[in-house]
Amino acid sequence: MRSTVPVTSSRRILCVFPAYTPSFGTFSHAYPLMGGVKAFMPPQGLLVIAAYMPEAWEVRFVDENIARASPEDFAWADAVFVSGMHIQEGQIHEIGRRAHAAGKVAVLGGPSVSGAPEKYPDFDYLHIGEIGDATDALIRRLDATVAVPAEPERFETADRLALADFPAPAYERVPLKRYLIGSLQFSSGCPYRCEFCDIPQLYGRQPRLKTPEQLCAELDAIVAQPAHPAVVYFVDDNFIGNRKATRDMLPHLVEWQKRNNYPLQFACEATLNMAKQPEILELMRQANFMTVFVGIETPEADALKGIDKTHNAAVPMYEAIETLNSYGLEVTSGIILGLDTDSDKSEQNLIDFIDKSAIPVLTINLLQALPKTPLWDRLEREGRLVHDASLESNVLFKRPHDEVVGSWRRAIAHAYSPEHLFERFKRQCDVTYPNRITTPTAGKLTFTNLRRGLILGFNIVTRVGLFSDYRRAFWQAAGYALKRGQIEAVFNMGFVAHHLIRFTREALRGEHNASFYAAQDKAKAEAAAGARQAA
Repeated sequence: MRSTVPVTSSRRILCVFPAYTPSFGTFSHAYPLMGGVKAFMPPQGLLVIAAYMPEAWEVRFVDENIARASPEDFAWADAVFVSGMHIQEGQIHEIGRRAHAAGKVAVLGGPSVSGAPEKYPDFDYLHIGEIGDATDALIRRLDATVAVPAEPERFETADRLALADFPAPAYERVPLKRYLIGSLQFSSGCPYRCEFCDIPQLYGRQPRLKTPEQLCAELDAIVAQPAHPAVVYFVDDNFIGNRKATRDMLPHLVEWQKRNNYPLQFACEATLNMAKQPEILELMRQANFMTVFVGIETPEADALKGIDKTHNAAVPMYEAIETLNSYGLEVTSGIILGLDTDSDKSEQNLIDFIDKSAIPVLTINLLQALPKTPLWDRLEREGRLVHDASLESNVLFKRPHDEVVGSWRRAIAHAYSPEHLFERFKRQCDVTYPNRITTPTAGKLTFTNLRRGLILGFNIVTRVGLFSDYRRAFWQAAGYALKRGQIEAVFNMGFVAHHLIRFTREALRGEHNASFYAAQDKAKAEAAAGARQAA
């Protein structure tokens, strides 16, 4: 549904989504292999806001991961809407400056400003919280005037719009063919309260839900667009946050896939205790879920208690991973270094876990304290929040900072050495890929898929198989997969490895931060480092 606020003025709303800082998880180095892919995933939140605007208002959407908003875009607009996460803070401020340079009112919403509004005194209107009564109040203000206010103003949501009343994201305003994967939301919120996570504070602990009919309609909109992504990611904070709702929804998803000859593959993120839900896992297999991201965080059971994540130990960790693999789900995992419980054995424990679990993709980050988390509150009380641009985290670790960073460097070097990475993919050829369902050929034999496959195949053979310095490890794994008839696995491992190996090498050269959640200011870092040396 759109906003029901009656409006009398004609307005032009420019929605601008900031570019992401490169990371392990966005696979940016692999985009050139795809031919035309420019960005990771459509930004759900801002697309929903775009769809919620009054029908009489014109809306233009620019994702700066694809192309930069032009001066003409800003000149066209009456108001500029921006949304983003903490990692995009620098880009958010920069868009605000461009809006003001064009004489336009700048409006900021989304998770970063909702978690830390004090970071954004340069925006005219701050939208705190989810879509709801604050959004309607903002629409009334912009209907009355688009003049820049004398002082910044806040609109804070007290009454959230039910997910069942959400409009479908404005997919038609973005070129889906430019994205690596599509995005879809079923629920919002998570019942757990992991110490480092801001989701419960921002979105609640009682998951709110869309209806299965909404999901199917949004999927129809996605596949109606030419050259849509072949994979759609459920952006839910926890896919099994409400297990009964997920179990009831999945048959609708299975039926939609069957009705449309399985045009899509799905991925999601959930807690590791989903391994205790065989009925859900089987329905996910039937719906063609291929990947699940789980926040394993650490293989050390005692450390899970310290971060309030004991639900990860509901099933022995390796047994849980094997269970997910048995339903055709390739696990990807978040890992955190720098926990208070880390010891001089933690690095080796992590390396042993990487090898034994055979998880191909692990996003290994240093601990970062986010506003509105129990971790932030605790570290603030302990005087352990630091704000030093030359450091890789805002946490004063229990162990020396350089030792923690050194462990991170050695861990990613081990995880993404070509030999170790392709060995883990070979394991997936045995324990995961054979357990997936066989989907109808009719859903795959489209012109778009054939063209995409030819481009990807050619680029993998040439860039990875011929010209890379890790081509021998690739062909050993590719041959292993081909002997088992797993052609798609060859494409996947070549694509993923190309990004992970290149990104790791850049990270080891100091070109990327050790935490996806913090944007290191390199200029300030160099200045701070120079000042320390001078002292």
